[in-house]
Amino acid sequence: MDLFEHAGLKEQAAQAPLAERMRPTTLAEFLGQEHLTGEGRFLRRALEQDRVPSLILWGPPGTGKTTLAQLVARSTGAAFEALSAVLAGVKDIRETVARAQERWKMNRQRTFLFIDEIHRFNKAQQDALLPHVEKGTVTLIGATTENPSFEVNAALLSRARVVTLRGLEEEELVALLRRAVADPRGLAGKVQVDDEALAFIAEAAGGDARKALTALEVAAAYGGAQVDRKAAEESLQQKMLLYDKGGEEHYNVVSAFIKSMRGSDVDAALYWMTRMLEAGEDPVFIFRRMVIFASEDVGNADPRALSVAVDALRAFQLMGLPEGTLPLTQAVTYLALAPKSNAVITAYAAARAAVTQEGALPVPMHLRNAPTKLMKSLGYGGGYKYPHNFEGNYVPEDYLPEALRSRHFYNPSQNGFERELSERYEDIQRQLAARRVAESEPGEDG
Repeated sequence: MDLFEHAGLKEQAAQAPLAERMRPTTLAEFLGQEHLTGEGRFLRRALEQDRVPSLILWGPPGTGKTTLAQLVARSTGAAFEALSAVLAGVKDIRETVARAQERWKMNRQRTFLFIDEIHRFNKAQQDALLPHVEKGTVTLIGATTENPSFEVNAALLSRARVVTLRGLEEEELVALLRRAVADPRGLAGKVQVDDEALAFIAEAAGGDARKALTALEVAAAYGGAQVDRKAAEESLQQKMLLYDKGGEEHYNVVSAFIKSMRGSDVDAALYWMTRMLEAGEDPVFIFRRMVIFASEDVGNADPRALSVAVDALRAFQLMGLPEGTLPLTQAVTYLALAPKSNAVITAYAAARAAVTQEGALPVPMHLRNAPTKLMKSLGYGGGYKYPHNFEGNYVPEDYLPEALRSRHFYNPSQNGFERELSERYEDIQRQLAARRVAESEPGEDG
């Protein structure tokens, strides 16, 4: 490299974004993730013993996945190859592996292969990578914001250690921002940032170091030599909601929404519903979850709940947004405050278990269809009692296969309307038990 190339690279580095300039070059500079890098922790021990396995770094954006991968390679003296799962294909993997093989052959140097957004690799790409990880040709470090249990092939996952990174605490972000203000690689002390501005940026960054540093850089450009709260607010127009409709946080928020309704906390249910809407969730998705909830968690404790949920969906489809938030809110408040029963889902589960365990038990003869004389002569339908011919439109009768006549699948709760169903259910069971006792007792000639 000549002097002109060196000068050009130096100038290019100086023009890099603040987040890139402040990327740690040693493990000591790496803030956060003490559960991994602290004394005696897994990653530090692995580095000290030079026995770093293949890793899947799983965590939110801006938590240091790429930086950590680079530090691991640098600490072990290994070569560092990086691929983006968005841009790379099987050909790129093969070329990288070939370089790794040559590097080991010539210099006995290991290669760490860093794959950013590894969850975007399809099955064929992950399969192409598998044998080289298995043989140790490359040590894989994959980075993902998605739950690897869902997004990474089981075979590849079994050959790597999943490492979970957490969002940075506000105190850690403030420390990072202070360092960036003073560090020659950063703002080099040329800008003064007050404590209130630092606290605001740290809070608004939501655990994302990259977002915090970018906001600081924008605030410094906007506020000049003195950055106050107003400049910080301008740099971060508003706090972005952490909610990726295809990612783990999506399922976390949905889970919180359902569990809040199940727990009859109407305020929490409204909060999580609004979080989803404001983050751009399709309202129909929310309605669909509510229709499921109306049967699964309310059920016959309030049979109107299902109608409320379905009618609210229809009303939304007629109204659209923003007025459609009204039936949505109405339905959420109704479902959250409705009496609860999960007897519907447990009843189905119990019946399904009986079907699975017992197989296709024969239909009792008195319940069988008898459309022909032959079938009638064989006893099909014989002895069937038509309930409408009896008082109260009911007659005690066995409708289950004989092997299941002592089994009960539906256990109504004592909540809401289901209390009435429970009383009716118990009355039917008493009459049926009395009939069975009467039939079992010997007659006058017995």
